[in-house]
Amino acid sequence: MILVSSCLAGFKVRYNGSHSSDNKVQTLINNGKAIAVCPELMGGFSIPREPVEIVGGTGEDVLNGRAKVVEKSGRDVTDLYLKGAYETLKKAKEINATTVVLKEYSPSCGSKMIYNGEFNNEKIAGNGVTTALLLKNNIRVISEEKLNDLFTDMK
Repeated sequence: MILVSSCLAGFKVRYNGSHSSDNKVQTLINNGKAIAVCPELMGGFSIPREPVEIVGGTGEDVLNGRAKVVEKSGRDVTDLYLKGAYETLKKAKEINATTVVLKEYSPSCGSKMIYNGEFNNEKIAGNGVTTALLLKNNIRVISEEKLNDLFTDMK
């Protein structure tokens, strides 16, 4: 079984109330091979919500207490991001997920690149909080940009 970001499954859960629907993710859901999750909603956020970025590092740094997750207005929402990450990990373990497909660039879900924490639309190499926690627990994480690799592995 695979976990996928709810926004990739077509649910309007992104910070601005939009989705990032992906046909390949839809196929996984429709074939009963994937379950959708949203770490931000699992952490307690609502829709819409303020843009958020990791300030002072990456998801790994947040897990280690060296960085924070902050709304554009300045409110520290690190605890909510940590809660969402741990709830996602719990769900992944419950369903024995072999892979988790998450939305690139997100402060929760980014798996190669995230925004730099300055709210200037610039990206840096790094993982989001949920991705960092899943990887720390030896769960494979890929972004929607690497879905072809997943389908190749499933053949």
